[in-house]
Order: sequence, then C-alpha cells, then structure tokens
Amino acid sequence: MLQDIIYALNLIGIVSFSISGSLKAFDKGLDLLGVLVLGFSTALAGGIIRDVLLGVYPPTNLRVMEYPLLAIISSILTVFFYRYIENLSKALLIADAIGLGTFTATGAEIAVGHGLNIIGVAILASVTAVGGGVIRDLLSNEVPIILKRDFYATPTILGGLLFYPSYYYLGGSYALVSTFIFVTVLRIIALLRKWELPKIRLNH
Repeated sequence: MLQDIIYALNLIGIVSFSISGSLKAFDKGLDLLGVLVLGFSTALAGGIIRDVLLGVYPPTNLRVMEYPLLAIISSILTVFFYRYIENLSKALLIADAIGLGTFTATGAEIAVGHGLNIIGVAILASVTAVGGGVIRDLLSNEVPIILKRDFYATPTILGGLLFYPSYYYLGGSYALVSTFIFVTVLRIIALLRKWELPKIRLNH
C-alpha cells in the first residue's frame, strides 16, 4: 500500500508542476520546445537533483518511463488547453500547492529510506519539492521565487521535519499522507493570507 501511495502522489505532483512550468513558458513567450523543457524541468528536476545527491544512478525520473512521459503529455495538453487553463488561476495555485505537498512527502520518504537524519530528510524533502521550480526560474532568467518572496519553501522544510518522527513512530503510510496534507494546507493558507518571510533591509 505504501508504494501505491507514493506512486499516486508522484503522478499528481508531476501533472501539477508540468502545467505550472508550461504556463511560465507561455508568460516568457517561448516556443513549443521551451514549453516542453520548462514543463519537464519543473516536474522532474527536483527529483533528479535529489537522486544525484543520494548517489542514485540513473535518477528514478529518467529510469521510470511513466514519469517523463506524463510530464511531456501534460505540457502538450497545456498548449492545447491554454485558454481554459489560463482562466483557472486559483485552481492552478491549489494544484501547485498539491504538487508541493506531494513531492515533499515522497522526497522525505526516499531520504528516510537512505538512512538520512532529520536534517537531511528536511533538506531533501525541500529539494525534491522546490528544485524543479528553481531550475524553471533560472531557465526563465529570473531570481528563483523561493529566494525573494512567498512562503513557499518553508512549508516543505517543515514537512520534512514532520515526516521524520511520524515515519518512525506512526508508520510510512501515515507519515506520507500527513506530510502531504500538512504541506498542501499550509501552502494554501499562506496563499490566502499572503504570508511572506521577513526581508532583510540594510540601513545605509
């Protein structure tokens, strides 16, 4: 059952993030290849970075056929249904929050499986969740959103910290589901309340 939950969450996250990346490509006026690259990168780059850090070769997202195929198909469908998707801004923000919760939970589970401590789990959970977005922003010639505004990466770190004790005391399935719900809900609340981390301002 645990593997089924992980698989389902991965599919949800890939669809959510590939749509997000494809929409960024539209905003930047990129061509079809640009749409595919940003959609693919947003959905899968975080997991690839995680696997490289863990020494998993080849990375799972390049080895399991369904993952890159789903990212590409989702990006292509975004091209065809762009006019409809563009008007669903609130729904897309929720989808992005779901993707964030999904990849935080699955990234934390993989990190625990490799014997990392609680700090390592929190870091890799966050890398899995936001790494693709960072690559997307860099390819778009922007400062990554997690470094300048929005309460975005913080929920993933907190989710990783939550996952670790939940896994050892309550079991893997409970840890996955509870972390997914915690990060997703926290991100949605942050969106509704417009939470941001304090900015550093220097007085000259």
